[in-house]
Amino acid sequence: MKETKTVSGSPEARAAMHEMMAAFEAFKAANDARLDEIERKAAADVLLEEKVARIDQAVSAAQARLDRVASEGRRPAIGEGGHTPSVSAFGRSTSPKGGGMEEKSAFDGWMKTGFGLELKAGLSTGSGSGVLAPAETERAIERRLMAASPMREIATVRTVNSGVFKKPVSTAGVEAGWVAETAARPETDPATLSLIEFPSADLYASPAATQALLDDALIDMDEWLAAEVEDAFAAQETQAFVTGDGTNKPKGFLAYETVADATATWGQIGYVASGAAGAFPSANAADKLIDLIYAPKAQYRPNGRFVMNRKTVSTVRKFKDGEGNYVWAPASRAGETASLLGYPVTEIETMPDIAANSLAIAFGDFQRGYLIVDRAGVRVLRDPYSAKPYVLFYTTKRVGGGVQNFDAIKVMKFSAT
Repeated sequence: MKETKTVSGSPEARAAMHEMMAAFEAFKAANDARLDEIERKAAADVLLEEKVARIDQAVSAAQARLDRVASEGRRPAIGEGGHTPSVSAFGRSTSPKGGGMEEKSAFDGWMKTGFGLELKAGLSTGSGSGVLAPAETERAIERRLMAASPMREIATVRTVNSGVFKKPVSTAGVEAGWVAETAARPETDPATLSLIEFPSADLYASPAATQALLDDALIDMDEWLAAEVEDAFAAQETQAFVTGDGTNKPKGFLAYETVADATATWGQIGYVASGAAGAFPSANAADKLIDLIYAPKAQYRPNGRFVMNRKTVSTVRKFKDGEGNYVWAPASRAGETASLLGYPVTEIETMPDIAANSLAIAFGDFQRGYLIVDRAGVRVLRDPYSAKPYVLFYTTKRVGGGVQNFDAIKVMKFSAT
């Protein structure tokens, strides 16, 4: 039986946790001194402010290291596994004893030499726009994207076989009522349904390899290709899932119309005002975060989480509640995330900075609120000519996304009202 070790048990994870906790304790001590000085003198010493800022950067760096360790623990190594029995896009088993291994072998040979694809496993170049990669290659890319993309970790991800995924949703539930045992049952109004469309758009990258690398018999081309496109795909996806305009890309949850939460209707994202233009209010700033938590209905709070970038995290890390306790807390174990007022925090760097009228903080149940649609199939075009002596692999994947439940996600707008 193969021995496995958890991320939390690795020496690097333990060292990262120790560094995180030590940095946060130092941050609390320095920030407490800063707050005491502000209370006594109405302003803090410049050197003390700089000290708090330095330690805050150390806390952010320690958190980033902890997140990296957790991400690497989830990310499969090149050459790892990938032989889970299933049915490939070509209709054959991808288990080690099935035809899928023949497909994989043919695909690897084609990537390395450019020949032999049509003679083995029945694979073909189709319309000439590239080769439809075997299911194992597609799964390898999806596994790595799941580990590298923060939105894929918190949203619902669905694989479809069409270019546009259409989902009917209920914007108003079915009515119900109480009746006596023998009383008549009057007809109730049906649910109000709306059809939401999630079109897929092309996401592409062109990793390059030398012929010497391709000639290396020990290289698993599936995992090599997945590792090469991982960062490029993850960065573009994350940007689109947050702020994408929906034109030739997914529509980000911040791209929808935002209105005051009290007047928000289906199709709009409700916001809670921070109480000050481009900032938190000077007094009881943490209360605004509590207002944001209670903006979604009760059924969306158990799985709720905050989403913001690290600059915003640096700001809320200094907040205390009415009893003097810090509202931000580091992860207690490796593999977990930091929390804010008891809810997990997901750092996404493409979230806006705090500024006038910016939507810098989001809260809600993103699994129920946002849908990511993966069109089945990854296409690869081998190009040994454009960048000689390198061989380019133009890799295309179709991805869509958008809000599927507007009640589940709320944002904070940094404005007075």
